[in-house]
Amino acid sequence: MFKTSSFPTPRSVVATTVTAGAAVAVALAILGGKTVSAQDKYTVQVPNGLAFSEFRGFEDWQTVSVSQTGNLIEVILANPVMIDAYRAGVPNGSKFPDGSRMAKIHWNAKKSAEAPAPTTVPDTLHDIDFMVRDSRRFPNTGAWGYAQFIYDAASDTFKPDGSGSDCGYACHTIVAAKDYVFTAYGKR
Repeated sequence: MFKTSSFPTPRSVVATTVTAGAAVAVALAILGGKTVSAQDKYTVQVPNGLAFSEFRGFEDWQTVSVSQTGNLIEVILANPVMIDAYRAGVPNGSKFPDGSRMAKIHWNAKKSAEAPAPTTVPDTLHDIDFMVRDSRRFPNTGAWGYAQFIYDAASDTFKPDGSGSDCGYACHTIVAAKDYVFTAYGKR
């Protein structure tokens, strides 16, 4: 009578490894597809307008102000060029320098469940707006270019709202005397 070995043969090890590897690859393709195909927000661009990538690093810019409009709560950020201009007193009849950039992040508002007093706090991201001052690039819009990107929470993606770099110009003409900027830099 022959005894069978309880140790696997080299051939069975290879076959098991290949089968397991194929199963893992199929599982990753099916389950991991969403993770692999996540949008890089810096690849999005307004048609015939500004690209999200022109504002890379905006998440680290300094806060200029906060505001609330309807059911949205916003924070307005500026790059160091614009912060320096604000600190120098702009817009006091003078213009922000070329290279000034702003970001306005809008969140849906909600009431805090933890705060001891009624407190409105940011909830889900709604959209992000950008402005950049470049007098050569935007001579017909007060030297400012504008972009708006709507956020879709279900797909975790941004899509441009409108087209061209002049999408915010009509609204901002109300504050042309303040170099087309609504937001004041509050005392600190």
